[in-house]
Amino acid sequence: MIKPDAVENGHIGAILDKITAAGFKIVAMKYTQLSKRDAEIFYAIHKERPFFGELVEFMTRGPIVAAILEKDNAVDDFRALIGATNPEEAAEGTIRKLYAASIGENAVHGSDSDENAAIEGAFHFSGREIY
Repeated sequence: MIKPDAVENGHIGAILDKITAAGFKIVAMKYTQLSKRDAEIFYAIHKERPFFGELVEFMTRGPIVAAILEKDNAVDDFRALIGATNPEEAAEGTIRKLYAASIGENAVHGSDSDENAAIEGAFHFSGREIY
């Protein structure tokens, strides 16, 4: 998912270029905006954390680009491509190093497991939207 900060700052194209250059195939993609309820459901795992309210507010402030990507070893490879959550700690050339402003506004979301990738993909897309 390309988050509202990266969308606002005009980085959609550059981020998609990095993703495809890294060998990922985009099998589903949409430009959309999360409602408060959507964001609360999507990030329910963080509900008890002190930053949950700020996260929901941030993720609903503007449009996002949701996508499903395919590649061998996709989850690990994508997490390497996006870099550390804190852009100051992210490796040079990673998406977060290039396009994130802070830990909270870190440009992209990537699933942390194959299981969560399937859950998150189904959250954003119906079966007929995935190619």
